[in-house]
Amino acid sequence: MAERAWIRGAQRGSVADLERLFREHWPRAHRAAQLVTGDAAAAEDIAQEAFLAAVRNLDRFDRRRPFGPWLHRIVVNRAIDWARARALRAEVSADGTLERAAARERPREGDTDARALAGGLRKLSPEHRAVIVLRHLLEYTPGEIAELLELPRGTVNSRLRRGLDELRETIGEELR
Repeated sequence: MAERAWIRGAQRGSVADLERLFREHWPRAHRAAQLVTGDAAAAEDIAQEAFLAAVRNLDRFDRRRPFGPWLHRIVVNRAIDWARARALRAEVSADGTLERAAARERPREGDTDARALAGGLRKLSPEHRAVIVLRHLLEYTPGEIAELLELPRGTVNSRLRRGLDELRETIGEELR
């Protein structure tokens, strides 16, 4: 109920209500962007841009629905677009500088599983990464994910299965 009041207030121009919405939804929006992109700086930009886009379009928002899924849809779609563009630009250096730097990093005690998961997520396509983040880290149902991403539920289920299979294979290799 408080969220609906914040949205009404934000639609009327209340900065305090807008700040409440931001504080409530920022952590998960940023986390989703970071998990989909694998890049902390990009995730911050993407989450901020998505939140601003949501605020600019609050007049079109259906207040009977929760704000979080609507915002996450914007965040995840922008993160997918960013990840696709990055792949096209091939930002990884041709001389292997980034790979050598990563190879020198030593995992801390107990960090191996988390690093393997993060590494595995980065190796997935943006589409597979997005559905896994939404399902297993943000805890949306497959039906909600289908609605958020405007995909058939079968496509969501297929991406989840293929992404999880690929993730399991990648993590298994990294932990050996």
